[in-house]
Amino acid sequence: MTTTTAPVLTVRPIDPAVHATLLVRDDAGRPPVRSVDHTGGAPLRCCLGRALPGDRIALVAYAPLRRWAAETGADPGPYDEVGPVFLHDGPCPGAGSDWPTAFHGAERVLRAYDRHGHILGGVPVTPETAEAGAAALLADPEVAVVHVRALHFGCFMHEVRRA
Repeated sequence: MTTTTAPVLTVRPIDPAVHATLLVRDDAGRPPVRSVDHTGGAPLRCCLGRALPGDRIALVAYAPLRRWAAETGADPGPYDEVGPVFLHDGPCPGAGSDWPTAFHGAERVLRAYDRHGHILGGVPVTPETAEAGAAALLADPEVAVVHVRALHFGCFMHEVRRA
């Protein structure tokens, strides 16, 4: 019999209720920038998929750590960042429960945060090592949440927690 101490991961796209509020006013207090993705490919944080050609999308400012902190009672202080994310401009089919492999076609950085919302560290990963990297970070009991971010632009991709 084989046992493992690695945590089971919960991959969390932007929550549908939050998605709906962001389509009215984003986390910077502005209305979304709406457009049509004519060529497809915009990374959608509501379903952790890519826009199809012709999809209506919205670009909004999103504060992922602020949203997590409101849920958990943490106070991230100066670690509270706001950055751009794409969403479906309207209803979204949602995300599956598996690691969104197709969503991660490039290098990423995993940022680990403690229970207060303070950064503990970051680890660059490839698409092939991202899931295992997140599991390794969450195996540390000091890590409360992990953010997956684009390596080159720093944009938030999605959150990972222990199941």
